[in-house]
Amino acid sequence: MKVTLNHYTPLVICSDAIRTCWQSFDKSDNGGEKDRELIDRVGNKFKHASTLEHLHYSFYIEGISRALLQELARHRMASLSVKSTRYTLKELKGEEPFTLEDQERAQKYLVFTGVDLVDGMSIQALENLRKVLKEGIPNDKAKYCLPESYKTELTWTINARSLQNFLSLRSDKAALWEIRELAWAIYEALPEDHRYLFEDFMKERS
Repeated sequence: MKVTLNHYTPLVICSDAIRTCWQSFDKSDNGGEKDRELIDRVGNKFKHASTLEHLHYSFYIEGISRALLQELARHRMASLSVKSTRYTLKELKGEEPFTLEDQERAQKYLVFTGVDLVDGMSIQALENLRKVLKEGIPNDKAKYCLPESYKTELTWTINARSLQNFLSLRSDKAALWEIRELAWAIYEALPEDHRYLFEDFMKERS
């Protein structure tokens, strides 16, 4: 998987929003150490987490499974724009048949678990989908053959308050292994001067 940070809100936007309450704009240092401390103190220590909603992050996420995509959909306070199977399944039509020995070639389309039986069945499902597409079945019907392991990509936008919740839940050892990897990849893609807002929400890396 690959996570790219496409856009983020400067910290000064959040600190200015907080200073709106006290009209203390004269104390701002334009997103510097004083503003960073203010955001942490008000948003995290004083639990006025709504102030963190002024910070937004947009990521481009590649190479995750549709199983993980379903997990992402449970996080309501985020926006997803996902690669459309309706328009992109044609990428499979030109492929040669897949066999169980074609794991390296199939990895272009599938996320593997490391369990041979599961991964082998995913390759069989991929070959079934390829056959259906070669028969000229429309993508809207053919996509019902998609395995959960089929790779997708998306643009994902989320505010800092919701991202704290996401990272806390999804870096936990009880979370799906693939989404734990995603949680760490997202954290590491954040700007270095923003990570302090999230580091206490990250669970021990397994």
